[in-house]
Amino acid sequence: MEKRRINYSTAFGEARRLMWEARGRLLIGGLLLLVSRLSGLVLPASTKFFVDEVVAGRRYDKLWIIATAVGAATLLQGVTGFILSQILGVAAQYAITRMRQRVQKKIFRLPITFFDSTQTGQLVSRIMNDADGIRNLVGTGLVQVIGSILTAILAFGVLIYINWRMTAATAVVLLVFSLALLYAFRTLRPIFRERNKLTAELSGRLTEGIGGIRVVKAYAAERREDLIFGKGAHKLFRNIAKSMTGVSAMSGFSSVVIGAVGVVMMVAGGQAVQSGAMTLGDLVMYIFFVGILAMPIIELTAIGTQITEALAGLDRIHEVLSRTDESEEDEARSRRPEIKGEIQFEDVVFEYDKGVPVLNGITFIAPAGTTTALVGSSGSGKSTILNLVLNFISPTQGKIMVDGANLEEMRRDDYRRNLGVVLQDNFLFDGTIRENVSFSRPNATLEEIRSVCVIANADGFITDFPNGYETVVGERGVKLSGGQRQRIAIARALLADPKILILDEATSALDSESEGLIQEGLNKLRIGRTTFVIAHRLSTIRSADQILVIEGGRIIERGSHEELISMNGRYRTLHDKQYQYEKNLFVNPGEDYSNKGA
Repeated sequence: MEKRRINYSTAFGEARRLMWEARGRLLIGGLLLLVSRLSGLVLPASTKFFVDEVVAGRRYDKLWIIATAVGAATLLQGVTGFILSQILGVAAQYAITRMRQRVQKKIFRLPITFFDSTQTGQLVSRIMNDADGIRNLVGTGLVQVIGSILTAILAFGVLIYINWRMTAATAVVLLVFSLALLYAFRTLRPIFRERNKLTAELSGRLTEGIGGIRVVKAYAAERREDLIFGKGAHKLFRNIAKSMTGVSAMSGFSSVVIGAVGVVMMVAGGQAVQSGAMTLGDLVMYIFFVGILAMPIIELTAIGTQITEALAGLDRIHEVLSRTDESEEDEARSRRPEIKGEIQFEDVVFEYDKGVPVLNGITFIAPAGTTTALVGSSGSGKSTILNLVLNFISPTQGKIMVDGANLEEMRRDDYRRNLGVVLQDNFLFDGTIRENVSFSRPNATLEEIRSVCVIANADGFITDFPNGYETVVGERGVKLSGGQRQRIAIARALLADPKILILDEATSALDSESEGLIQEGLNKLRIGRTTFVIAHRLSTIRSADQILVIEGGRIIERGSHEELISMNGRYRTLHDKQYQYEKNLFVNPGEDYSNKGA
């Protein structure tokens, strides 16, 4: 696949915005830079007077005047340089922090489909690594470029004044170097762009591997992960080696240029002194100013590389920032602070891939406060229906109505504040139990948290921990059992007091004792809420107000448990197979029935 080139138009646009935000500090930095650079010219300028008047003219009375001027200028240059680095260093870190916040805010408001197709590690790299490069735009990097150009212009003017013929020859050599430098930058830019991409991919894979370390170890796949990571690391190494070769070639060429300039000065300068066109002091001063002229051009080798990296990072950041997020779409939608909870699907069609419908003509009504169960074989479309109810995805055709209003015309934050979710594998943050329960309502008191934990049958095991509600659960809740995590999730949903509740396989992976405790909590949670349930065990949905049997993206049966049993259709078949499976499992627990159940 063709590699995407850096879009410098958008990258420079982002750079201009950053520099405008930091314009105050950059202006102060520019003034300090001017003072610093002018102070730096005192030493080379004084060499003419030192050689011609003090040494050759034996005017030793001027020695201390020259030395004092040089010392004062050097001190001023040092002080202004220090203040400059402090001001611009703080400005750069502030800009990096603002950019990281901006990218994080944008990413967290992008649709779920974006996260389904993008590695977590790549997103972390966008936020942390790409933003870090902008220090060279609003920090010392850009100012160094401006300062180098300013110094080069001043030095070039002095050189022309001293000897324009010799300066013309020197300028030809430096022009050749500048053209070579421009070509090198053009060659290196795509390499740096590719490096950011490779780093993001490698970080993404590493994040996945660490996150799934239990699966890796369970299947003894450490060596496989070593090979995958090693392959990515070596691709990154080859990219870095290629860029280092380019930078080294530029540095080597710089040395050649310096040597060429030295040859020009020795030959032309020596002849000028011999003919009397220049004094010895003029030649010494000329040599110093040629160094001042050449050094900024050489500095651009390193600084230009850094700025190229920064622009590549800004281009990648712009890819994210230019996406339309959910909050931007919500600006055109109406507010709906109060929701009762009636959900109606009207001939809903949904396609993940164009022309391949996952749902086809789904129509039903879930009255407020009722429970709707979804039953069907794997891949029939049950989870897709729940994702539509959660407003994570939108119908390809048809409408979803909430209390008679089109869900597509409601603000997502208004709607989602009325949602509660309990899944088969609920995500817990690496914090305390109290923090995880209160995630749905951060301002909840400990008494409120404890009350919902009691309802969810979680208070008992929580108080058994030495630290109680301040117990740290570990990453993804690894320090808790599956049943304990589920009860924490139920408590979290209870604390949110949702109008619409989603239960997706909330008990399928648990033992009978844990399932009994959790089912009791779920039954309490369902009271007075519009609930959608996907359950592996059909016995847990007998009390549902309506059961929808989904097959092939369509509703093939609907009704209560008793009504569906009397139909002797697909639901009856699923029910009887599962009943027979559970009966055999109870009678002959040692026999393998893994392929006999529904």
